[in-house]
This record gives sequence, C-alpha cells and structure tokens, in this order.
Amino acid sequence: MTAIDARFAKVAGAVRPARAKVFLALTGLLLLSAILSLAIGPTGVSLQSLPRALAAAAGYAADSSAERDRLVLIDLRLPRTLLAAFVGAALATSGAMMQGLFRNPLADPGLIGVSSGAALAAIATIVLGHGIAAPLIAPLGIYALPIAAFFGGLITTITLVAIAARRGRLAVGTLLLAGIALGALAGSLGGFLAYASDDRDLRDLTLWSMGSLSGASWQKVFAVLPFAAAICLAVPHLVRGLNGFLLGESEAMHLGIDTERTKRITIATTAAAVGAAVAVAGVIGFVGLVAPHVMRLLSGPDHRVVLPGSAILGATLVIVADIIARMAIRPAELPIGIVLALVGAPVFLHLVLRRGIGGGE
Repeated sequence: MTAIDARFAKVAGAVRPARAKVFLALTGLLLLSAILSLAIGPTGVSLQSLPRALAAAAGYAADSSAERDRLVLIDLRLPRTLLAAFVGAALATSGAMMQGLFRNPLADPGLIGVSSGAALAAIATIVLGHGIAAPLIAPLGIYALPIAAFFGGLITTITLVAIAARRGRLAVGTLLLAGIALGALAGSLGGFLAYASDDRDLRDLTLWSMGSLSGASWQKVFAVLPFAAAICLAVPHLVRGLNGFLLGESEAMHLGIDTERTKRITIATTAAAVGAAVAVAGVIGFVGLVAPHVMRLLSGPDHRVVLPGSAILGATLVIVADIIARMAIRPAELPIGIVLALVGAPVFLHLVLRRGIGGGE
C-alpha cells in the first residue's frame, strides 16, 4: 500500500459508517426522484398505468388507452429520466475530476472550454443548417446537433492538449488559461452567429443555451451508452492519481504517480462526458460545480467517495430539476438550466456563507 493509499485508508476507516449512510441516503434520493419522474407529468398518466404500458409494449394489449400509456411511460418519460440521470452524473463527475486536477473547488466542466466548444458547434449547426451547410447537415437529420456538439467538444480538447503540451508534459496552468481563452473565443463566435441568425434559429439557440431534455428518445439513450461505459471504466483508474494531486503535483510524482497519464485521462474523460451531455441536453451549468462540493462537505476529499457520490447526487439534481421544468408552467416547459440556477444557486450560496469555499475540507 502506498503512502497515499495508507493516508486515505486511515481517514476512510474513521468515517466509513458515516459515508455508508451518506451513500445509502443519496441512492434512496436517486431512486425516489426516478420514480417521481416516471409518475409525474402533464398528461396525467401515473405509475399505476405501468403494467398496461408494459403489456402494450409486449404486444398483449392493443386498445388505445394502453397504447397511450406505453407512449407516455415507455417512450417519453423513461428515456427522459435515463438521460437526465446520465447528464447529471456526467457533469458532476467531470466537475469532481476538474476540481481534483486543479485543486480548486470552483472548477467545473466548463473551465477548460469543452462546454463552450460543444455549444459553438451546436450553434453553428442550428444557424448554418438551413443555409450553406445544409448539404452536410440535412442527411444527418435529428442526429446533426448531437454529433456536432460532441465533435465540437472533442476538437476543443485536442486543441487544448496541443497548446498545453510541453516536452511531452501537460502544463496545468497553461491548460487552464488556454481553456478560459478558448471558452471566451467560442462564446464570442457563438454570439456572432446568434446575431446573424433569424428569429426561428434564435429561438432554437436560446433553448439550447439554457438546456432541455424535451427531445429525449431511446435513440439518444443508446447513443450515450458507450460514453457512460467509457466513463465508468476510466474513473476507477483516476482515483489514486487525483488523491495524489491533493498533495500537490510534485508530491504526487515523488509518490510514484504517473501525473501526465492522470492529466491526459482526466481531460479525455471530461471531454467525452461533457461532449455527450451537451450533445443530448444542451448547455447545463451549476451541476458540475455544486455536486462535488457538496460531496466533499459530506464525506471529505477522498475521490474514492467523491467521484461516485458526485455522480449519484448530480443525477438526482438533474432529474428533480427536469420534473420541475415539466410541471412548473404546464403544458409549456421551462428550460432545465433556469430551474437549476433558481433552485441551486441559493443552496450553493448558503453553503459558501455557512462553511466557506473549501472551509469544511
């Protein structure tokens, strides 16, 4: 066992019962929010109709009411709930990794500009899709926007790595500054495209920039499954490295951690997670900042707890926000980003005033 593992094992041994209770409570909240997401909606269909919906999906019920129940519960609400969970978990996990890498509780997935690059590609697709880029975008149909957002985030990440790489090493400070610069550049270009767009495109851009799960479908669920699998495979390999970074990069290197490998895997995983989340839900803020911070207040800095706990908490936050977005002004729908900001910002401010940023860590 290395010095890092011994240190965190000693801390974990003292508070393991409390952490078990935290995980149990978070898992219960996630399951409860998922059940409510399936049960609540403007159509009035509840979970009592689930057996009829399943029967209709299996071909054992053919009447119109059973078919309606199947459409609402199986084809609309279930994929929406699953996508909300993925988006929240991806953004929260990315935020936890960024905060660990930069050793800064104010870091979030948008810090290195990946969200801005994905958003710029989506904006360009919306604005140019009816004009000069129509021959390229039209054949992709409904997949044009997600594909563009993902590759926008990927290209931004490749650019960042190329800028920050010096003699085979990634300079974290350069990476941070370059990310801020690229984010600002992407924002200005997106603003220019928005200024040049017509009224129809401007409305689409506004909704995209605020985030929404209204376009959820099983096709999108299946599209994000590879990214979810990649994140689940990568995160366990980052725990020891991110714990080492808490002591400082030099100390982590002396303890035998391959810091460059940790940086590259962290950045690549963040790009995949954020790109996929933006691709299916638009730009959603706040989750990647608050969920990891709350987890550190609840359980301490050990990433063996912070990473999975942030994923569960982030998924719960987005599912609850989506329920509110659906029901607040029915039959219309609020953008989910507005709900998260209205509900989450006061909570985060309360945490800052009560404990101070990082004060409980």
